[in-house]
Amino acid sequence: MTFRERLQAWRYNLVPDHIIGEILEKRWTDNAIPFVALIATVAAFGSQIPGFFSLYSLQESTRQLGEFSLVVIGLTVVMLGGGIDLAVGAIFALSAFAAIATFFIFALPVWVAFLAAITTGIIIGAINGYLIGYIRLRAFLTTLVILIIGRAIFEILIVNYGSIAQMSQVSSDIWDYIGDDIILGFSVPVLTTIIVAFITHIALTRSRPGWHVLAVGGSRRSAHNAGINVRRTVFFTYVFSGFTTGLAGFLFATRLSGTGIGTGHGLEILALTAAVVGGNSLGGGRGSVIKGLMGAVIVLVMTNGLIRLGYGTGTNQMVLGVLLAVAVTIDIRWLKNRHKVLNEMYVAPVYLKMDDAPSAEAGSGTAFELNNRLSKARSIGLGEIEGPEDVILDRNDHLYCGTRHGEVVRFFAPDYTESEVFAHVGGFPLGLAFDRDENLISCVGAMGLYSITPDRKVTRLSAETRRSFTSIVDDAVLRDPNDLDIAPDGLIYFTDSTKRYDAHDWTLDSIENRGTGRLLVYDPKDGSTKTLLDGYRYTNGVCMAHDNKSLYFCETWACSIHRYWLEGPKAGKAECVLRNMPGYPDNINRASDGGYWMAWLGMRTPSFDLSLRHPAMRKRMTRRLPQDEWLFPNVNTGGVVKFDDDMNIITTLGDLTGLSHPSVTSMREHKGQLFIGGILNNRIGLYDIENADKNWTAPVAYWGEKS
Repeated sequence: MTFRERLQAWRYNLVPDHIIGEILEKRWTDNAIPFVALIATVAAFGSQIPGFFSLYSLQESTRQLGEFSLVVIGLTVVMLGGGIDLAVGAIFALSAFAAIATFFIFALPVWVAFLAAITTGIIIGAINGYLIGYIRLRAFLTTLVILIIGRAIFEILIVNYGSIAQMSQVSSDIWDYIGDDIILGFSVPVLTTIIVAFITHIALTRSRPGWHVLAVGGSRRSAHNAGINVRRTVFFTYVFSGFTTGLAGFLFATRLSGTGIGTGHGLEILALTAAVVGGNSLGGGRGSVIKGLMGAVIVLVMTNGLIRLGYGTGTNQMVLGVLLAVAVTIDIRWLKNRHKVLNEMYVAPVYLKMDDAPSAEAGSGTAFELNNRLSKARSIGLGEIEGPEDVILDRNDHLYCGTRHGEVVRFFAPDYTESEVFAHVGGFPLGLAFDRDENLISCVGAMGLYSITPDRKVTRLSAETRRSFTSIVDDAVLRDPNDLDIAPDGLIYFTDSTKRYDAHDWTLDSIENRGTGRLLVYDPKDGSTKTLLDGYRYTNGVCMAHDNKSLYFCETWACSIHRYWLEGPKAGKAECVLRNMPGYPDNINRASDGGYWMAWLGMRTPSFDLSLRHPAMRKRMTRRLPQDEWLFPNVNTGGVVKFDDDMNIITTLGDLTGLSHPSVTSMREHKGQLFIGGILNNRIGLYDIENADKNWTAPVAYWGEKS
């Protein structure tokens, strides 16, 4: 390895570029910017203001924060539904006045004052919702008009009745308790906010009405076409905003026991800034209650902090304006360019120098030399099936295969001219195996491990394993379960080819060539799935050894076969037993003579091997070229290889004409014949094996004669 190549290896293999892509892909990264801003804001003002973190200061600040957060929660829901509510300042002031008037002027109980404030908020919210949702007026102008009218009504009421409320002698311990006391270290506004935020979050993320709100905010036309009542959904978002703002107004009234001309003034700007700074999209459909709460803390800490530091109202307004402008810019630019950033960062190829492989060309004289014998294979189901990645036969000689349409098809013995859909699984059924009870077990791409009973009942066995502590992506999910085999004790060993890409993105995985494949085991006794081995470059075919003390599995992009020991001194360990093959190995299955059949999906090419030494080129290729012009492993020519436990190559089979079975992903020996599958084929091949045991079948070899 030259010094330049060594530098490339250090740069692309040790610098974790892929982690940045994985982080950016996660939805929680939308919270990263507001969270960092939150920490920075609290730290900055906390370090500059004496007593900022004192218990009394925090208790007093959080009372105001609780009230403000309730307004922001309501506005957030409106924004998620694709709207905007500029009337919250007027609703807040009128609701607070309604509570004050009911309690101090009319001397009614506290609960009536509470209902008066809530009802005031709901009524004004309903007016907004009706005009915007049902009459379909513009949200900005409508709520602006309601704001102006509401402020005018509030100021008239204050001028005429404010002094009466201030001179009232009415008092109540409950009123004072709500406004001043602490419960478990928290003020009533804070506890109320926590409860409302929790319920709202659950409703938005776990309930049908919440999903409707997000759908309407994402695209009203699509939501309407999906059968969602868009007008009603929009209406109720404004009603909810009125409710939370009315609740905030009531809590404000209990805290100050009065209102003034300035009550709620500018609150709409503060709340809107908080919602947007928190990361909620002005375009609707993207955001959360948590983001709104983070924005509320940022805005309130900043505005109160500036006042305590001696800065005037003008400075506050300027800072809020800058905050809002920055937040809107980030929101719009990130939403527009996120996929570009992901495309730039996610695919992170590694440097790899493949060792020279023996030639597989005809006439080369090596053990891997391909011939044209598979071209003589007969066809089963020609044109009737698409993508029979794996094939298998049962005790009655019937033939099964999966298709890219999510079906398992059964061809009936003895001539295999008639077929039926045995079961519809969904996804893409890949590896197949029969267990002792004749259930057909299948690895289904992007779905997991499934079982099909003889009476065709489909059951999911596993869709995840235990998540590792260091993984950013959810590696508990089975993204590309590929092939499997079953041990005598019923344990199902199977491969998950890659943790980073789904099955249909295998080209990206090959270009990246990062070790993200793993070997897993499913225990039917307790339904658990465990990861046995990790860090392989596209794990593939699995086959129990004839003595059942070990199993073989393929590492496709490394062109290698590994042996994992189940018993003996090497139990729990894996060793590479065949490396640097000229082809990419796929499924492995037993042969009647004690050997093993292995499929070659495709053959190595000098061009792709060379590209593995140039990760920067491969990265630029995925960014700048259309996918049909990418350089990736050759899958147009493959074959079948037979080897034994000593890793001697016994025979090879190929189709050099490229007409029948140029690419092979699986093969099964059954009664002297080899049944051949290919994920890119539209047929199953049938090849007569010379000097094979015409009575040998895999079900008997695995499970014995049927009792």
